[in-house]
Amino acid sequence: MLRLTPLLVLIAILLNQLGYSQNTTETFEKYPVFPECENIEIASLQNCFNTTLHAFIAANFKEPAIVHDENYNGEFIVLFEVTKQGEFKVLYVDAVYEEIKTEAKRVFGLLPTIKPPMYSGKPTYMQFTMKLSIPLGTNSIQNLQTSPEKETELESLAKKEFDEVNEKLRSYNDDLFKSNVNIPFSHDAYSYFDRQMNLVGTNSHTASKPYLYNTVSNYYDFSANQEKLKKEKTSWLGRKLWNEHMVTVKGENYWFTLNPIVDLQIGKNTNSEVDYTYNNTRGVQVQGGLGKGFNFSATVFESQGRFADYFNRYAESIKPSGGNPAIIPGRGIAKEFKTDAYDYPVAEGYISYAPSKMFNVQLGHGKNFIGDGYRSLFVSDVTSPYPFLKLNTSFWKIKYTNTWMWLRDVRPEVTEDGAFLTKYIANHYLSWNVSKKLNIGLFESVIWKNDNNRGFDINYVNPIIFYRAIEFSTGSRAGNAIVGLSSKYKWNDNINLYGQFILDEFSLNDIKEGNKSWKNKYGFQIGAKYYNAFKVDNLLVQLEYNQVRPYTYSHNEVATNYGHNNQSMAHLWGANFREVIGIARYHYNRWFGSAKIIYGQRGLDFDSSVDNTSYGSNIFLDNDNRNGDTGVALLQGNKTNILIGDLNVGYIVNPRTNLKIFANVTYRNFNPTATTSVDFKETTTWFNFGIRTDIFNWYFDF
Repeated sequence: MLRLTPLLVLIAILLNQLGYSQNTTETFEKYPVFPECENIEIASLQNCFNTTLHAFIAANFKEPAIVHDENYNGEFIVLFEVTKQGEFKVLYVDAVYEEIKTEAKRVFGLLPTIKPPMYSGKPTYMQFTMKLSIPLGTNSIQNLQTSPEKETELESLAKKEFDEVNEKLRSYNDDLFKSNVNIPFSHDAYSYFDRQMNLVGTNSHTASKPYLYNTVSNYYDFSANQEKLKKEKTSWLGRKLWNEHMVTVKGENYWFTLNPIVDLQIGKNTNSEVDYTYNNTRGVQVQGGLGKGFNFSATVFESQGRFADYFNRYAESIKPSGGNPAIIPGRGIAKEFKTDAYDYPVAEGYISYAPSKMFNVQLGHGKNFIGDGYRSLFVSDVTSPYPFLKLNTSFWKIKYTNTWMWLRDVRPEVTEDGAFLTKYIANHYLSWNVSKKLNIGLFESVIWKNDNNRGFDINYVNPIIFYRAIEFSTGSRAGNAIVGLSSKYKWNDNINLYGQFILDEFSLNDIKEGNKSWKNKYGFQIGAKYYNAFKVDNLLVQLEYNQVRPYTYSHNEVATNYGHNNQSMAHLWGANFREVIGIARYHYNRWFGSAKIIYGQRGLDFDSSVDNTSYGSNIFLDNDNRNGDTGVALLQGNKTNILIGDLNVGYIVNPRTNLKIFANVTYRNFNPTATTSVDFKETTTWFNFGIRTDIFNWYFDF
């Protein structure tokens, strides 16, 4: 009998194990298996896999028409994966035409589930790169990695992280459209989904603006409508110019977008001695989200401009104390630029947080709007941006909006030691959907200033009190309270009627006496919208009438008027006026157009060197300096007729950012009874064309 020493036994075991190891290293991997290849020996599985896959693609791939039309010859590459479950997953397609990419993904979507690749007897994934020629001819399929890696589950997930980030970047728009970011308020842009928001039976609340994306997305499919306008561009520059945000970043709990902002215009005021008008705005906008429910937006503008003569004169007539030459209406304080133009930087931004579906709170620097019309008699966006805190509460058939605002009075008579006077506005707006068709809104607001170091009065922080009662408790001359009523009636899906009534002061006894008391300070608005007008899709026709009596929005205290930066917080004409407005808006694919006509009458003041009485139009004048206690009639003072026509046509370059190419012509006829240094008979025809990121309303109808 042969005897083995312990050393020889150990050597024998090691040699046996080494031989086993060498054999298994050659067979630890196994290719994915089509049903057609199940009876093939392992050594031939790779060839069978390649041949079967190639035959399937050749049988199902349909060359897009553009390949034939443009007589294209070339190649495209598909990066794909067979998963642990045996499913085919396309990771990336590189091709000249978007149609080829789409067809490749379609064909791979038809592939059956097969037996997955194996590594050491366990299912794994395997990636491949395939190069195909157009027209389909000799093609090659190459394994991206010679064999599956020996990796842990964690390592496997880590190696997919980069591709997953790219996939998330391609889907960031879903985050924006479902976020608490404001949809930039532009009358033109909002007209695209106005009808959907106002269908009979919706429980929407449309007066308080701007809207949140996640609110409007309940009625309007942003993604689908953006997709309809998408241009098939493959280059980076083409995609960014026509379809996408300039920069996008997305992670598991955050997303950001960054876009350049432009408003580049050049024009001609035909009756002016100035050669041309222009506006040169450059800026940047950043929007994003952090975690759940928290979003933000910030926009910075740097601008220089010179406008039509009437607009320049108005901007200079409301100039601030301190030497700056003008305030650009709707934008802000301007300094001189060269010899006859203005430089006016603007910054806007906010943070938006929704702790639940019922609440949204915003803190920022910007503008707000309350109403369903082109104008608002409650809160409008015609003034410069201001700091604000806003709380929106939505439940049942109610939406309740509380807004607190920090404003400035920049006139010389209220400026102390070079510092502008600070004042505050707090308002409530309660919107109630009474039925499927009827909405009622209640509005109240109070304005106060920092008297006796009063600061931001804690009395007005309470979101559910009546300001008129608080005004009496703090002193009737310490604050200026305003109340209002709004309504909207949906006649049908295509027609709705709306209105507002504003009450600044009221005396029932004086109304009974019929003596036209100055105390009866009120205004009203009535209007109608006709969607898909005259059975033309996407045609919106709007008719609106506004009227405000003298001295409305003014006060007997010099600073507690309803204004900011020498501009009205409501209607841009102040008070003592009436006007009728007709608007038509239309869009088709990326093309759009609008026409607007305004006829109005105003009761302006006379030249102060001749008559310094306030006739009720200028809300910044003390209404104690009125022309009388009774006999106060609408349009008293320097009666002025105004006719404004505006035609605008253009093309949307990028729907994501609302970048537009446009041409515009404005006609204005201004005819006062008496001539002053600011107000005199004038006819203006102003042509403009340019490219603009349309993210705010800019009103030129003074």
